[in-house]
Formats: sequence, C-alpha cells, structure tokens
Amino acid sequence: MAAIYLIRHGQASFGKANYDQLSERGWQQGRVLGRWLAGKVSPQAVVGGSLQRHRETAEAIASGFGRDLPDMRVMAGLDEFDHTAVIECYRPQWADRARMARDLQAFPKPAKAFQDAFVAAVVRWASGDHDSDYRETWPEFKARVLTAFEELVAFADGSDVLVTTSGGPISVMVQHLLGLDDARTLGLNEVIANTSVTRVLYSGGRRSLAVFNNYSHLEAEDPALVSFR
Repeated sequence: MAAIYLIRHGQASFGKANYDQLSERGWQQGRVLGRWLAGKVSPQAVVGGSLQRHRETAEAIASGFGRDLPDMRVMAGLDEFDHTAVIECYRPQWADRARMARDLQAFPKPAKAFQDAFVAAVVRWASGDHDSDYRETWPEFKARVLTAFEELVAFADGSDVLVTTSGGPISVMVQHLLGLDDARTLGLNEVIANTSVTRVLYSGGRRSLAVFNNYSHLEAEDPALVSFR
C-alpha cells in the first residue's frame, strides 16, 4: 500500500504581526523532520495548503532532506479553518489585538490562557448553535477537507506523498478514517504537535490510519523543539 504522510506545519509566529510565517523554532522543526525522513521515504510528490506556514514547512523539510524534493503543489482545501474568526466570534473584543495582548498578559501564563480560550472558541464553533456567526461552519469545514482528501488520493495515484497542512484538517481526516465523534476529534486537534507525522495507507478504495501524531524525530534530536501551537 502507498502512503500519504500528513505533516502538521512547523511552529508559527504567535503574537507577531504575521502569525502565518514560521518562527525560527518552526524552521528548525522542519529541517529536523527533513533529516529524519531522508532515507526513510522517497515521495513522488509534495502537496500543501495555500498558507505561508504550509509552504515554508515544505521548504524547511526540503532543506533538511539533503536531496531534491518535488515542488509543492498547492491544494487550498487542505487549509486550516480561520482561527482568527473563530476566536473573534467567541470574544469580539479580541479583534483589537492590543486588547487581546493586554488581557492575556494579566494571566500568569498568557500562552495557556490563550489556549484555553481557543479551545472554548472551537467548541462553540463546532457546536452548531451559532452557525450564522461564521463564514465557514464546522460541517462546511469538514466537507471541504474530506473533498480535498479524496482529491489528494486521486492525485497521489498509488504513490507516496508528503502533505504539509494543519491540525484541523488532520483531525478531520482521522475522524473520517476512524469514525470518531466531534468531541473526540476536537480533542485530537489539541494534541497534534508541530511537524508531527500522521501516516495514511491507501490502495484502491481502502484507506487506513497507520500512524498518528509521531514527533519522535523532535524528541530524539532536542525535546525542547516539541511544541503544539
């Protein structure tokens, strides 16, 4: 069976003007993954979402891989949901980034405070009780991702493929493969590490989850590289 390697992007730039760019840690995570993949896989294609952090993760992997990888093919259906919109629907005052920064700094651990708020915001979004508040609802997001997943399998056409995407799409694909409910799926999204690898095996109409959220490459080189946002 051929394999699709679903890779969560490297750590982005939380708190910066452009969140979508990789942080220095994110670039390092990608290079470490590239070195780990070298000699283990020979991908015939590289696919990614349209976000900057997806493209830069593919570039970082390629720089660590040590030999040429195919140019990344963009598949926008693999993009993450709009986390900014989800947060702002939950806490409208945080549309003012300065206000959000001030609010978070009031907590002993601002990053944890943001994570707690983010989880609550995603639960609100996925509940279905406030769909009119969102440009893309949770069911629409899942449908988009699963359409992209089938397009990905068709494009891969029996070959091994590297895919740089985000935690949300990976969670939805795993939900589909394992028949999970939404609550368990949202729980998965909370624990997917940056540059972790989730491997899906496929042949004809068969798709099987072989590995979920493997980040042993980071732990082996430097445990301090492990991050989840």
